[in-house]
Amino acid sequence: MMNHRRTELLAAGAATVTVILWASAFVSIRSAGAAYSPGALALGRLLSGALALGVICLIRREGLPPRSAWRGIAVSGVLWFGFYMVVLNWGEQQVDAGTAALVVNIGPILIALLGARLLGDAMPPRLLAGMAVSFAGAVTVGLSMSDDGGSSVLGVILCLLAAIAYAGGVVAQKPALGSATPLQVTTFGCFTGAVLCLPFAGQLVSEAADAPASATLNMVYLGVFPTALAFTTWAYALARTTASRMGATTYAVPALVVLMSWLALGEVPGLLTLAGGALCLAGVAVSRSRARRTAPAPVTAPEPQPESASDPA
Repeated sequence: MMNHRRTELLAAGAATVTVILWASAFVSIRSAGAAYSPGALALGRLLSGALALGVICLIRREGLPPRSAWRGIAVSGVLWFGFYMVVLNWGEQQVDAGTAALVVNIGPILIALLGARLLGDAMPPRLLAGMAVSFAGAVTVGLSMSDDGGSSVLGVILCLLAAIAYAGGVVAQKPALGSATPLQVTTFGCFTGAVLCLPFAGQLVSEAADAPASATLNMVYLGVFPTALAFTTWAYALARTTASRMGATTYAVPALVVLMSWLALGEVPGLLTLAGGALCLAGVAVSRSRARRTAPAPVTAPEPQPESASDPA
């Protein structure tokens, strides 16, 4: 029982590190995206992450993942590390931040549906209720942050594709974690995404020559922390819970983005934005809670019946 409780606490801590770093990524993307195009930013981020992960793997002597894990690693690498990062960067240049956050937050719902269909994940009422509350909060945050006329059909489609790729990558990654370590899955998934983005190498070189140091540092930060570290802690937590519950956990990201934008960029949120962020956090708390187990009623031995006259002697 103590080992199980310790595992749950470690998984919850890893998930917390992930959502904090992923929330910080939105602030860094906003800075780096002003100097780098979507594909170049994705490649620079993935190369930085792959370098950091590769060094850690060499130090820990992780080795190659087992053959059974390669399919999931490759699919998640293509969908989540590669395609997702490019289309999300592109989509955020076409729509305002609120619309992007609102559309991308369809991802956890898709994860729950795909997880139930392909992985056999349970869909307990608390998880469904928590996701409903969090999605309502994400919608509230998105609407409160949206600019009138700031969205385009192309941008919405790109963000929707990002949500689909995110969901597909998570569901593909889960089986791979049954035979490979979280560090192996993250490292080789990042390598796969970097290879997929190599056609943007020319753009990355030319844009890096003119980009301010702050934008390049933000790109490196995105690779080392929200990618290398956060994707590893995500994989660690995902290996110890269901894809549906982990997807619901990411609904904390919009609330943290609001807080970080307030602290780092001086963007003071309105009351509606704060209310939406509170709903996101409340929904995550509900989705990760467990119903209290009621102690079984004590079994009492039946009282002996008095012998009747017809009973045999």
